[in-house]
Amino acid sequence: MYYRSHSWYTNWFDAFEPGTSFIEWVNYPFAKWLGFNYDMMMFFSTWVGYWGFVYFYCFMKENLRFNPKFEGWDAITIFMFLPNMHFWTASLGKGAYIFAGLAFLTYGLSWPGKRVFLMILGGFFCYMIRPHILFAVLIGMGVGFILGREKVPVYQKYLAALAGIGLSIFVYEDLLAYLGFDPNNILLSFEEETALNAQRLQSAGSGVDMTSYSLPMKLFTFWFRPLFVDSPNALGLVVSMENTLYIYMFSKIFKKSFIDYIRIAPAMVKMSAVVFISISISMTFVMSNLGIIIRQKSQIMYYMLFVIVAFMDWEKTNRIKKRAEIYNRIVERERREREVAEAAT
Repeated sequence: MYYRSHSWYTNWFDAFEPGTSFIEWVNYPFAKWLGFNYDMMMFFSTWVGYWGFVYFYCFMKENLRFNPKFEGWDAITIFMFLPNMHFWTASLGKGAYIFAGLAFLTYGLSWPGKRVFLMILGGFFCYMIRPHILFAVLIGMGVGFILGREKVPVYQKYLAALAGIGLSIFVYEDLLAYLGFDPNNILLSFEEETALNAQRLQSAGSGVDMTSYSLPMKLFTFWFRPLFVDSPNALGLVVSMENTLYIYMFSKIFKKSFIDYIRIAPAMVKMSAVVFISISISMTFVMSNLGIIIRQKSQIMYYMLFVIVAFMDWEKTNRIKKRAEIYNRIVERERREREVAEAAT
């Protein structure tokens, strides 16, 4: 559909609209003017998705002090090669572009003063493909920047908060229009749209009735299903193995020390946590099909994985500090014992 869409428009900018049309706008000059065939457009989208992995990798490496290990293996490398991530970001469609946009935006936000272009490019991709994703990132950016442990002048924090509020107001009406909500009665239109989407997605063949689920069960379904008991095919089995890994990784944060860490965590960790939670909660109300869930969650799982490895990184730092303190105490005790022994002689 995306490849042949260039023949539907008489002008390139006829397709310049948020949503599916934006992918058609991106493909138009390559297919229409440069003569790209279907395979070339697939490879181009794969190349765009590849840069998403590059920038997410750089973001994680830049914001971690150590190289976190998972059962002796490099945790970040494992995350980069999870199969479900590459399946949906290596084809002609929204997946590659929204993933790359999130990576550009996230990497840019970790050093905004020197990465303005990446922030603009990433924000543009996110806004044109899924405005609500950009909305969540803006909220996360504001919360993380204000509550992060970095020592930032108070006026800068207020400026960041005002900028986030201003951008949120700017995209608010477009966001409601994109989601199909009535600005005059958001709650009612949200309930109607949620029920309609649930009915549509259940008819796709791998539906789960989430309308009666509690919020924790909805989140569990969104994050960790399908599991082996409800995998419909071979792809489902592969995803089930990946989801099992997610469950194991999530179990790492069920500690009291995680609460202590999140209180003092850097801005990027808090931003990632807010983005992940807010998008997950919003999607659980409209997702009722495992196939759609598998595809949609691949866009945001890196945020929580980053929070987990950052916590592991912090734990390792604390262990090193405690060992250093114990070593220093031993050295100090031995020094005092030598002084006592010398004084006695």
